[in-house]
Amino acid sequence: MGVVFGDIGTSPLYTVKEVFGGHHPLAVTEANVLGILSLVFWALTVTVSLKYVLFITRADNRGEGGIMALTALALRTANASPRILWLMSALGIFGAALFYGDAVITPAMSVLSAVEGLEVATPLLTPYVLPTTIAILIGLFLFQRHGTAAVGALFGPVMMFWFATLGSLGLWNVIQYPEVLAAINPWYALVFVIEHQGLAFLALGSVVLAITGGEALYADMGHFGRRAIKWAWFSFVFPLLYLNYLGQGALILNDPKAIENPFFNMVPAEILLIPLIVLATVATVIASQAVISGAFSLTSQAMQLGYCPRIRVKFTSEREKGQIYVPNINWLLLITVIIVVLGFRSSSNLASAYGIAVTLTMMIDTILAFAVVRALWRWSWPRAALFLVFFVVVDFAFFSANVIKVLDGGWFPLTLGVSVFMLLSTWKLGRKLLYEKLKQDSIPIKDFIASLAAGGPLRVDGTGIFMTADPESVPRALLHNLYHNKVLHERVVLLNVTTEDVPHVPENERVRVEGLTAGFHRVYVRYGFKDDPDLPRALELCAAQGLDFEMMETSFFLGRETVVSMPISRRSRMAKWRQILFTWMFRNADTATAFFKIPPNRVVELGAQVELS
Repeated sequence: MGVVFGDIGTSPLYTVKEVFGGHHPLAVTEANVLGILSLVFWALTVTVSLKYVLFITRADNRGEGGIMALTALALRTANASPRILWLMSALGIFGAALFYGDAVITPAMSVLSAVEGLEVATPLLTPYVLPTTIAILIGLFLFQRHGTAAVGALFGPVMMFWFATLGSLGLWNVIQYPEVLAAINPWYALVFVIEHQGLAFLALGSVVLAITGGEALYADMGHFGRRAIKWAWFSFVFPLLYLNYLGQGALILNDPKAIENPFFNMVPAEILLIPLIVLATVATVIASQAVISGAFSLTSQAMQLGYCPRIRVKFTSEREKGQIYVPNINWLLLITVIIVVLGFRSSSNLASAYGIAVTLTMMIDTILAFAVVRALWRWSWPRAALFLVFFVVVDFAFFSANVIKVLDGGWFPLTLGVSVFMLLSTWKLGRKLLYEKLKQDSIPIKDFIASLAAGGPLRVDGTGIFMTADPESVPRALLHNLYHNKVLHERVVLLNVTTEDVPHVPENERVRVEGLTAGFHRVYVRYGFKDDPDLPRALELCAAQGLDFEMMETSFFLGRETVVSMPISRRSRMAKWRQILFTWMFRNADTATAFFKIPPNRVVELGAQVELS
């Protein structure tokens, strides 16, 4: 309830208010209200129920969902040209980058809209809305380092009570004006769109607020499974959520003045207002927690897949693998969220920024899902094209309605998304060029071992482990060690770590040992993009394959390259500004020692300067 449905469950706080009282307000008439309520119902039905719950959740990567998992599936398309694969990869990275915009806007929007209930209680509290919002957000981000394991057990009951409250308030107001139940009929949406073409288009930009958070049903599928999400949505969340929208529609038809804040004006007695504000604030904090945790998880996955430099990750739970805390991301999000709250100052202003990143992400999901249903599910071209056209038309309608809000605030999540995309893509390209550069100067390992037979350097006791991205070549760290120290260990291990495009690799498939001659061994270690790399633990698994390690007799030799930019006079495959950016990211990346949990007192780093080609 908290992780999957928290975001979409807090949408009633601002959706109807924005439609009838935002930057492009509609007149409160029965036809308009029924038309909007009909659009909300069918947006939830088509985009959330049909697209995500019934279709896209079937595209799981070994049980995991989310745009990274969907991208990995799409990239398995057989016989696709390199250009198509690059395009799908770029779409996936851009969709992931847009999530960071959502991770900033969601806490700001949802907490601010909940605290604005104080204005309904009394206008005297209006000056305290922004300070209270910022204080709650600071507390939320400060708490992240403790993890959610301690309070996670409260999330479910609180959100269950929240949805029950949504349904109860909606039902109370629907009883006062039962005619709103007719809004389920799509005819009202059709008539509204035909009669108010321009206004209807603008209204879609606010209606989309009702489905923000719908993509979380897919992103969080790995935690709970498709079946649980499907039944929770259809049997509990969807009915109560829409009942609340119907209740708000009934309220403003009965009392048009209630449009100032229809959600909080739904309470039947004034004494219930403050408890509702407190409950709404707690619900928005839980929804924000889910998005923040999602940003941590996405960062971890991006690191594993090679799109992000290594940064420090802390695990906040000994039992739950997914409970992580990324300090750098946490503080960047906090600073950005506070800037957003102070810059936009109200949930109505924030609504202009909210939606565009979500709708663009949803459209990317549809395109990637098309590749999956065509290539992996073997759908025929007509059937796959029908899937693509139907959902892209809906996604594009919402996206285009939000494009007009770019100057009013929509530029912010787009700018943030493009900035993150440039960081991720620059790191991926830089690592590729760096790998190619290092490989140019490498020596085949078989030739190197053969040369030892003619009389090589002094062999000393112990084991030397050399991490390498190319197990067929001699690692640069080994060559440097040999050049400076004139010795080789009695046992030399070439350690290659790869990350697969699956969420998890079982421990019985984690390592593979290959014996070479002259005391050399190759060890291949595999991780999934949601696994926690732990090399000492992985090396323990080698014992079953005849290779034992005594950690106090083992030394890890790591290459520590320093990237330097090429002179402007020489041509490079990477633009100068990207070289500078990559060099900065490379220098500030966390060390392999910390990332792979290698004992620091067993590590020797050997450096070299490398020029990107």
